[in-house]
Amino acid sequence: MMYKTILPIFIVLSIGLSGPAMAANCYADYKAKKDNPLRLHYGVVELRGACSKGSAKSEIAARLSGQGWTLLNVMAVFGPEGLKQRKGNAGRYYLRF
Repeated sequence: MMYKTILPIFIVLSIGLSGPAMAANCYADYKAKKDNPLRLHYGVVELRGACSKGSAKSEIAARLSGQGWTLLNVMAVFGPEGLKQRKGNAGRYYLRF
């Protein structure tokens, strides 16, 4: 009898908990600058908001401005499969912001 009560609860919990864990992460690569003296960098960031270029622009700009950087361009929005190929180019700005 107890088995019949516990099984539906277990199924509901396992479905509910597996959803967020199965969600794919979203990333963007970008170019930014700092003035006086002029400095440029290319970076990769994990997005917390929507996985779109438009949403990424405002999110990345806000994060960078706190450190005195100005966003120049969001190059692309991509999933985890694009991280490895960008890591070398991003250097110290790989997932920094």
